[in-house]
Amino acid sequence: MQSGRPEPSVSPNPVEPKSAPSRAAGEAAPAAKTWSGPDPTVAPVTIRSLQRAMRERIPFAALTCYDATTARWLERAGVPVLLVGDTAAEVILGHPNTLHAPLDFLIALTAAVKRGAPRALVMADMPFMSYQADEAEGVRNAGRFMTEGAADCVKLEVDASFAPTVSRMSRAGIPVVAHIGSRPQHAKQVGGYVAAGKTADDAMRILADADAMLAAGATMLLVEATPVEVTEEIVRRSAVPVIGCGAGPVCHGQVVVTHDLLGLTERQPPFALPLVQLGAQLSAMADAWKDRVRTGVLGEHPYALSDEQRKDFFRRIGRG
Repeated sequence: MQSGRPEPSVSPNPVEPKSAPSRAAGEAAPAAKTWSGPDPTVAPVTIRSLQRAMRERIPFAALTCYDATTARWLERAGVPVLLVGDTAAEVILGHPNTLHAPLDFLIALTAAVKRGAPRALVMADMPFMSYQADEAEGVRNAGRFMTEGAADCVKLEVDASFAPTVSRMSRAGIPVVAHIGSRPQHAKQVGGYVAAGKTADDAMRILADADAMLAAGATMLLVEATPVEVTEEIVRRSAVPVIGCGAGPVCHGQVVVTHDLLGLTERQPPFALPLVQLGAQLSAMADAWKDRVRTGVLGEHPYALSDEQRKDFFRRIGRG
């Protein structure tokens, strides 16, 4: 997965605007219906929560996440869906693409994110060659994400040929998010990250992929880097939530790579431009810390011996 511009945050409980007296001329209208975000006083975000959002046409935000601390803050901000993406291979491990995300590594990260955000819906990204070579192995690995990783669903990059695998996972009780359109795990096959569906033939193939995934029992679709017209038709055909990643605003949800929005990556796609410049702030913090170390101005030292213990210590080292 690459990235996409997020939509307003949501949580399991849609909140209707409270009724108010008639407004005076020029008075602002009440805010549109929104979701309040994961909260300890309400139920966790589930597949049913997102289905309800889809029915009520309330867009929901999703962000990638790879650690418990970030997950905690994103849940507090009301982000209902966290994707533990294979982009961890790039932003965490420093590889040039997503092919180098180890299975056990992603399972451990998924469990960490769920511990940090227990009320968010955590989506696990199944990495390269964890399901492609053998259908039974793919089901077992998906099951590991659900048990060891405490995931709420798993995401697979697929085309129509993976319908039997998705169907078998669905029969096993594993919620599957079918990732169609541009598939980063195929980047080397096509010569890099490219958009999908830019010809009529390719667009029709993606629609066939979507139909096959829906027939196989996919719980959600994730559509990446497709023209708006193609995405609109997928959404029109789908009875399950559709998450977009650079696929236009029509989708029920939108997902992006968090590091892009934080300004931590060297380049960002145009649909995931930085919302803050954390990279520059990190550099400024490091410079300030270097100055503190150089000058010895580290703040008050909080640890001290009592007078009695200091006297005993100096005596023992021959300074008393």
